[in-house]
Amino acid sequence: MSQVDTPPVQTGTILDRIVAQTLLDLRQRRLEVAEASLQRLVEAQPAPLSLRARIEETTPAVIAEVKRASPSRGRFPVEINPAEVAAEYLAGGASAISVLTDQPFFHGSLADLAEVAAVAHDSSPPAPVLRKDFMLESYQVLESRAYGADAVLLIVAILNDERLRLLLDAAGAAGMDALVEVHDETEMARALAANATLIGVNNRDLRSFAVDLHLTERLAPLAPPGTVLVSESGIRSNADMRRLTAIGVHAVLVGESLIVQGDPAKAVRALRGVNGSNSRNA
Repeated sequence: MSQVDTPPVQTGTILDRIVAQTLLDLRQRRLEVAEASLQRLVEAQPAPLSLRARIEETTPAVIAEVKRASPSRGRFPVEINPAEVAAEYLAGGASAISVLTDQPFFHGSLADLAEVAAVAHDSSPPAPVLRKDFMLESYQVLESRAYGADAVLLIVAILNDERLRLLLDAAGAAGMDALVEVHDETEMARALAANATLIGVNNRDLRSFAVDLHLTERLAPLAPPGTVLVSESGIRSNADMRRLTAIGVHAVLVGESLIVQGDPAKAVRALRGVNGSNSRNA
């Protein structure tokens, strides 16, 4: 496969360093695990669940994220067991689980993804799992499915138009949904031109890691009817969630503010504005 074309990002930004490291790590993983081996793992997986359909069924939905660290905050002051956290998220009423698998900057792994997928797919009802990483090549889409992901994140900021369409096609061929992430009007237009219908607005600028919740409010009106809209980053309360759903957001993706509270189920219930201990289907 040809080398990925990366966009002209400012040299030395966090995003620039993440993309460079991702390419190095990806090259190493290709040497260690051939695509044919991944394909055999994919064939052993059950049919993927639809993230888009689950969001539509449970709007307003919470996609709760399993993550250990971030480049801006470092490692979080809690130790987590990914499978246990996922089970707690689901007990609190999360509609889907996101797993950050980048290791150098977020301390995640594909093993985390596999552990979470085993729990989420065995839950009642089964919950879809999103692999949240820096997708640059179709090898990573196959890898995601091999380790149990039902959907992948595609970040418009690190993909040219050709590569974005290639990865959307790769996800579709694997039966997976793709959450296409945008951060400004130009990226929203590019996502829509690629026929993305599941769009995430990241309120965090991946170049500076500054967060502005108003970004979703600015971009939401640009999404045409039929688009399922997810707001990512900076959502910390039920008031934030209600503010976003009022402008047409179908789901929120939340990680750090849930992880650091220590009781994942309680944190998800608080975010949803639901009281009581049994709220999976509330």
